Amino acid sequence: MKIATRTDPNKTSLIRSINQAGIKNNANIWRRLSKELSSANRRRVAINLSQINRVSSPEDVIVVPGKILGAGMLKHKLSIAAESFSESAKEKILSVGGQCLSFEELIKTNPKGTNVRLMK
Repeated sequence: MKIATRTDPNKTSLIRSINQAGIKNNANIWRRLSKELSSANRRRVAINLSQINRVSSPEDVIVVPGKILGAGMLKHKLSIAAESFSESAKEKILSVGGQCLSFEELIKTNPKGTNVRLMK
């Protein structure tokens, strides 16, 4: 897979490491995530907690290739990995016992990507 040229070397490194984790562990979820992250910034998603609450179940693991916003309420415990979190979203996720993870942390704890849902 071709990774788009980026001016931010940290972002390029992150995308490359996620893609390599997908290849190494035969996990399509990480390859799809790297493809989403390599798209243009204007195509990046911003998802509210209310949207996540509607489509998720307790104890789910959600991956968002964009930003999590704090609009709405989260009514159950989730583990969420995203590119970034608003402060209010972090507070609400942590208040129900959930986790705010980086992509690297999630890949380290779940290299196969089992039971991980990609929201875009």
